[in-house]
Amino acid sequence: MAARKKGDVGVVGLGIMGGAFAQNLAAAGWRVIGYDIAPARRRALAKKGIAIAADAGDVARNAETIILSLPKPAALISTVAAIAAARVPRRVVIEASTFALEDKTAAEAALRKAGHVLLDCPVSGTGAQAKVKDIIVYASGGAGEIKRLRPLFAGFSRAVHDLGAFGNGSRMKYVANLLVAIHNVASAEAMVLGLKAGLPPRLVYEQIRIGAGNSRVFELRAPMMVKDDYDDATMQLATWQKDMDVIGRFAQALGAPTPLFSATLPIYAAAMSAGRAAQDTAAVCAVLEAMAGMKRAKAKPRRRTG
Repeated sequence: MAARKKGDVGVVGLGIMGGAFAQNLAAAGWRVIGYDIAPARRRALAKKGIAIAADAGDVARNAETIILSLPKPAALISTVAAIAAARVPRRVVIEASTFALEDKTAAEAALRKAGHVLLDCPVSGTGAQAKVKDIIVYASGGAGEIKRLRPLFAGFSRAVHDLGAFGNGSRMKYVANLLVAIHNVASAEAMVLGLKAGLPPRLVYEQIRIGAGNSRVFELRAPMMVKDDYDDATMQLATWQKDMDVIGRFAQALGAPTPLFSATLPIYAAAMSAGRAAQDTAAVCAVLEAMAGMKRAKAKPRRRTG
């Protein structure tokens, strides 16, 4: 009954972020209709109580509001085409991914031509944060719709901010991600310096976390660096490379200097070359450890007592 009261919402793209959106919205009392091209993701979310649609057009036929969480511009183009081809009444589409402005602008024009509304609403936060609704939505493109949809945004985020004209959400996301790129490598650099100095990784984490050098990124990524385990990715390096490219081209077009951001590029590239594409971006720590000529000893298995 709670789901019927709050209404229906569609989610296209059920990966790390979209899957978290869908589950949190369902838990908050919304009826969620989801779709993903990957059968395994569809099966996994169906087990979580998400209604699975046949395709993106089917989502549009069953939900007046649709959230898109997609990995590549090509996926955005095909999804927009499917929504337009569904020939349904006016839909409000919340684009929550990080793409170049020209890609989002083209999507907005295509949906507007089909009688729909696209909001530019990228989110700030990792997949781990998305799971617990600890993310911020940078919304833009329609004050009235953003205000009306605040209860929906509250179902999967900590806060939503209306940044004004369409595209301002993405512009703000680029600024935020630039800092994330720098803080992540800086966190790894500090961790490796501590390790090289003979300090236990857990000690480095605990003391930095309570001191002036702390950052939100350090708090989120340093625990992985402590464990030297990056397989449970909250942001895969392969996806992050797409975001890095978008930020770099945006800054270059504006003529804005980004010396620290540029300095991180070869570190992320080295992680990709090392076969870590599916791992979390925190894996740059392993890259810096290799550059420092370090190799951690494997933890010894605990002896059973009694």
